[in-house]
Amino acid sequence: MTQFTRADSCVIACAEIYRGDGEILANPTVGSIPFIGARLARATFEPDLLLTDGESMLVAGMMPVGVAAAKKVIEGWLPYRMSFDQVVWPGRRHVVMGASQVSRYGDTNIAAIGPWERPTAQLLGARGAPGNTVNHATSYWIPNHSVRVFVAEVDFVSGLGPARASRLGGSLPGHNDIRQVITNLCVIDFESPGCAARLRSLHPGVTVEEVIQKTGFPLFIPNDLGQTRAPTEDELRLIRDVIDPTGTRLREVPE
Repeated sequence: MTQFTRADSCVIACAEIYRGDGEILANPTVGSIPFIGARLARATFEPDLLLTDGESMLVAGMMPVGVAAAKKVIEGWLPYRMSFDQVVWPGRRHVVMGASQVSRYGDTNIAAIGPWERPTAQLLGARGAPGNTVNHATSYWIPNHSVRVFVAEVDFVSGLGPARASRLGGSLPGHNDIRQVITNLCVIDFESPGCAARLRSLHPGVTVEEVIQKTGFPLFIPNDLGQTRAPTEDELRLIRDVIDPTGTRLREVPE
């Protein structure tokens, strides 16, 4: 097996979230690594995934990341005004968002840090997080795993976690589909009793103790905890030579 980097492991984890999704819109919205992962998934095990150019077009082909002059092969039109009726509300999207805070039970915050009446930091606002987390699959990309991000309770609930959706009842539990949180250290999901954060896999070279130290709440740690799978030789070729030839992933998650 050719040597691979931590960034390559993160790409694999971001690709794996789409396994089994079929013909839906893969919609990473933050960072470079989730974009590389979505393109890798479509190029290998999920060929029916739909990808956009980040503007208003559905695109075919590989579209390398970080290459301004990359050729764009258009296969459809998806302007902003159509995305809600045709993609978001019907649940035909798997979005990857960022988060300034993630709670033990999957609530996320991108709005403000500190008390809402007088926050210490103003962020993006809730934006699309409420609608995303009650309409379709949602995952998160956190490039710097730390106790500042992984907190016991978020200061403002922008995106609903599965525990809160279950408490609210109605149709929310059936539509709230929080898949995974991928970080530079590990993969976390909420497939545990009470929907508490569960350590799903460690990236190669990371220890459980390191993740615990950088997480601000107790993690559910299964007995069969394993490693994030290694990339295949073909996946490494696609990542390095085709999808990310300029190495943007290495700047996002340096060794």
